[in-house]
This record gives sequence, C-alpha cells and structure tokens, in this order.
Amino acid sequence: MIGTHQQLGVTKPGKAKLFIVNALVGPYFPTGFKPVALYCDEARVRAWPGGVGDKKVGGNYGPGIAYTDEINKLGYQQLLWLVNGNVTEVGTMNFFVLWKTKEGETELITAPLDSTILEGVTRDSILTLTKEWGEFKVSEKTFSIHELVEAVEQGRVIEAFGAGTACIVCPVKKIHFKGKDYDIPMKLGNSGLLTKRLLDHILSIQYGEIHHPWSYEVDY
Repeated sequence: MIGTHQQLGVTKPGKAKLFIVNALVGPYFPTGFKPVALYCDEARVRAWPGGVGDKKVGGNYGPGIAYTDEINKLGYQQLLWLVNGNVTEVGTMNFFVLWKTKEGETELITAPLDSTILEGVTRDSILTLTKEWGEFKVSEKTFSIHELVEAVEQGRVIEAFGAGTACIVCPVKKIHFKGKDYDIPMKLGNSGLLTKRLLDHILSIQYGEIHHPWSYEVDY
C-alpha cells in the first residue's frame, strides 16, 4: 500500500493504493528446505514494546537487510532478534522451540503477541494444529536467550524452527550467541521430526490432499 495523494510530507495520506500481487513461487530460501544457522546479537533490535513490530510495514524489514548481509558473510543465514534479552523472531519469521522443561515436560514454545511479534497466519496455524494433536504442551510465553542457551547445553532442546507465510517452516541447525555456536538437534538430518511433520501437514491442507476446514475445494 502506498499513499497517492498529491502532497509531499510526513502525514497521513488522503488517498492510498493497495497492490495485490499473485505469482507462482518456489522455495523461499535458495537452498530449499534445509536448516539455517542463526546469529544472535543483543545490540541489534528489530522491534520494541509499543512500536510497530506487530505490523506488516517496511520498517520491520528494511533495518534487517544490511545486518543480514553482514552475517551471511560469516556463514549465518538469519538473525535471531531479541528484546531486552528475550527471544522474539528469526529474520522475518516467527520462532518456535520444542524442548523439555526443567520439570521434564515436553513443550512447544513461542514468544507471545506483545506488540513486538508479527501475528503470523502460519504461527496461528501451528499453534492450532499442535494443540489439536494434544501430544505436548503448547505455550505462548516469554523466554530469554539465556534460557534457550542453557536448555541447549543441558540437552533439553529437541528442535527449533522459524515459521512464516512464504517458507511455512524452516528448520534451525545452529544459534550463535556471544562468540559461541550452539548446535540444535536435527533428528532427520536436515530437520526435526515436528518441523517436517508440520511442513507436510500444512502443504497437504494447502494442496487439498486432505480435507480440512481451512481449505476450500473448487470444482473445475
């Protein structure tokens, strides 16, 4: 959407034009469905409480382009964004971790919608599906990078992945934080079991291979 009123200035536009682009797409990442390595830097912030981190605006994507180019040269594909030390998103995707809590309970966790997180459709789909499956605890709650690193070191992290409209899910194989790489388990070699299961299930819904309330079958 762009403002089309005949005025130059920082103000609310009187007129606007909405563009909708329909196009065939392939894999979101050039490497296809392969795990990515994340770089985490406390000094770099994508969004903050009270800002527009939960909106689909250019300001949420532009600032990360230069940073991403820098870390690409270091061998990492995406940034793991933090707010006050808490994990928020990965690149332009929502971020999920499947781990064992300190109490031994299996939990799928993602950051809550607190004005710093994009309210993704895929995020909501994953939360809905996994709650319906009822195989483990599903939580939307704040967790810190230090809690995540500790869980990795203690062998409690089962897998981690990003989620978004374009890629659906993207497995995470490594997280770099404060000069150290933390390897994330890859049960299937290039992804975790849950990551691959979610990809296959959501694609099956999208392509009408399984009947589901989210899809609409069209006769032609």
